[in-house]
This record gives sequence, structure tokens and C-alpha cells, in this order.
Amino acid sequence: MEILYLIIAVIAIIILTTKLKIHAFLALFIISILYGIFAGMPYADIIVSINDGFGGTLGKIGLIIVLGVIIGAFLENTGGAFAIAEKVLKIIGSKRVPTAMGIIGYIVSIPVFADSGFMLLHPLNKSLSKKAKISIAGPAIALGLGLMASHTMVPPTPGPIAAAGILDADLGLVIAFGFPTSIVALVVGIIFAKKYASKTYIEPDVDNTLVAEKEIKDSPGAFKSSIPILVPIVLIVLKSVLNPTRTGLDNGFIEVINFVGEPVISLLIGVLLCLLLPKKLNYDMLSSSGWVGKAIKDAASIILITGAGGIFGKILQNSGIADVLGQTLTEYNMGIFLPFVLAAAIKTAQGSSTVALVTTASIIMPMMSSLGFDSEIQKALVVIVIGAGSAVVSHANDSFFWVVTQMSGMNVKTGYRLFSLGSGLLGLTGAITVFIFYTIFA
Repeated sequence: MEILYLIIAVIAIIILTTKLKIHAFLALFIISILYGIFAGMPYADIIVSINDGFGGTLGKIGLIIVLGVIIGAFLENTGGAFAIAEKVLKIIGSKRVPTAMGIIGYIVSIPVFADSGFMLLHPLNKSLSKKAKISIAGPAIALGLGLMASHTMVPPTPGPIAAAGILDADLGLVIAFGFPTSIVALVVGIIFAKKYASKTYIEPDVDNTLVAEKEIKDSPGAFKSSIPILVPIVLIVLKSVLNPTRTGLDNGFIEVINFVGEPVISLLIGVLLCLLLPKKLNYDMLSSSGWVGKAIKDAASIILITGAGGIFGKILQNSGIADVLGQTLTEYNMGIFLPFVLAAAIKTAQGSSTVALVTTASIIMPMMSSLGFDSEIQKALVVIVIGAGSAVVSHANDSFFWVVTQMSGMNVKTGYRLFSLGSGLLGLTGAITVFIFYTIFA
């Protein structure tokens, strides 16, 4: 009966967030309570689960999400993202437009939201497509898939961080495996954009491309712009690599690395480095009405959804469904593909990659031991495969689908044929790559 209640709960979350347009936080919160009641949990246990689930989850990752969003805001508003884009173009070559835009999207979406990243880079995309005299379809799909690859599989983007926090995964290992997995998926996505999407001709509209060129001219340098992204990532990975429990090393240097490599400290360092990006630092940028204030408001929704996902997971854990569901699912021997299939189903049904990541992690969390995902490497790979599933498949219920298609001049049918198919291929490639890593390392 518990499994039936879970299925009904997931369907209810999807209906509330898609058909009734109810915020995912309220949907997850309300359904969590209703599930606990129908599953026969004592009321006192439901209250404890709510407090522990929300507080415990956000205690690990709430600050990390906020700091990551602030870094993205500075890169977006100072033009740093454009500076990185220009540098990549010089390396790749402006004639290889789809490849360049895919790589640029991948880099920019590590700190910047995918929707914002596409709007930020679209004028540049149109300008390059016009100069190269090619259809904008190929570069636009490459850009969209590049943004999605890192957005769903590489911390410090909020979704993977949230999933890692819920599953108590080592963030350094998630980054270490997330980069190669997402890069393999990106390569396949770029090939798809070049060989298939680019054959559909759509004339690039270049009315506002001078905005992009102005942004590049006024922005900080590429190296300077990349520092707030690279330094936190390097520190987090170093902490994971030099972990005393793994290496046996224990001295003053290791203690410092363990401190600055803690995600909340490393991302705070990244935020401080962002203060070097503006030509002239205006303290209004740090105010509640400035860049920082807007970033915190943007982060609030993700934080609430993540906290509600933590409540859902804790309710499931304390209801006893973990053992029942774990025993049932292990009989099907889906292994590492189980989290992928679940995330893909939730993403396709309700549209948000972040909600798919959080909800899937919340459902899987109580079953990790019974499904055999016990080691740190296994936990990290589960986070990444959930991220891969959260890319499958972007269509009409996903805001990013409309950003990509409408700004690129695609009709809905073309969007399904190019971007929806491309996002499915991206996610499936990521899942297969994780399976290979799982076979070798886990």
C-alpha cells in the first residue's frame, strides 16, 4: 500500500505544479504531510520529519546555493560571462560556431542559470551565425544543450548541489565525476547540433547583436572573470582528494585545505573574488536592491523547493517505505539506471530540472543502502545520474524550452524535433557514461 501512496504522491506533485501552477515548494510540502497521514505515521513523527527534513537539508546546502547564485549574478552583470565567451571563440574559432556556442554555454552555466545564460549569450549567437552565413538552429541547439549539460550535472549549479546535500554525497567527488560525464554528453550534443539541427535553416535575426559586442568590450578579462568559478571548484576538489580519512595525511596544511575546501567557505571566497570584477565597485551592488539582493531573491525559490524536498525525503524515510520500496526495486535489478529513470519521468512530466533533481534525490535517499549505494563514489555517481535524468526531456512544460525556441525563431514542432530530442540524447549519454564509471570504480 505504501508504494501505491508514493506513486499517487508523485503524480499529485506533478499535477499541482503543472496543471494547477502551484509553486513546487507548496506542492512538495503539502503532499509530504498528506503522504505521512495516509501512510499511518503518528502525527508527532510527521512534525519531527518536517523539522528535521527542512532544517537538516538546508543546514547543509542553503548557504551554498545562495553563494553560487551571487557569483552568477556578478558574472552576468559585469559582462564576465561574455569575456569568457570571447576567449573560447578565439580558441575554438568563430567559423566553428556550434562547437564554440556549446562550449561557451557549458562554461557559463556553471555559475549562471541556464535561462539567464541563453538570454545573455543569444545576441552573440545571432551575430556569429549571421557572420558565418549559417542557420541559427545548430548554434542555438548547441548553446541550449551546453547550458543544460553543466546546469544538471556540475556543481556549483543549485540542482546538483541540492541533490548532493540530500544524499550526503561528497561534493568534490560529484565535481570530479560530473565534469567528465557532462563533457561526454556535451560532445554528443554538439555533434547532434552540427549534424542534425543545423540542417534546419532558420535565418538569424541580428537587430540587437551590437548589445553583445558592447558587453564584451566593457567586460573584465576572461582570466579574471573565470577566477571566481575556478578557485572554489579547485578548493572543493582538493579537500576531497586530500581527505585525511582517505590519504592518512594530517598536518597544518591539510587542516587549512579542509577548511577552505569546505563548499560554503570556498564559495564565499568565490564571492569575495567577484568584487574584483566590476571596473568600479559600487556598494549599491551589495545592497538589498542591488545585484546581491536580487541574487538572494532568485535563490529563495530554489532553497524553499530544496527544503521541501528534504521534508519529503524525511517523511518517506520515517514512514518505513524505504525498506519496502528498496526490496521491490532491487528485484528488477535496474542498478544505477533506477535514479535516472525516476528523474527522467519527473522531469518530463513537470518540466523543472531542479524539481526533478530534488524530488528524485528525496525519494532515493531513504533507499540508498537497500539499493547498494553505500560508498562515497556510489553516492556521487547517483547524484550525477539523477542530474542526467533531469535533462530528459525538455518540452512545452519547461520554461527553458520556450527560451531556446522562441528566441531562436523555432516553432513548437521544430523545437520538439531539435531541442527536445537533443535534451533526451544529452541525458541518455550522461546516464550511459555514469554506468561505465560505476562499472569501473564502484
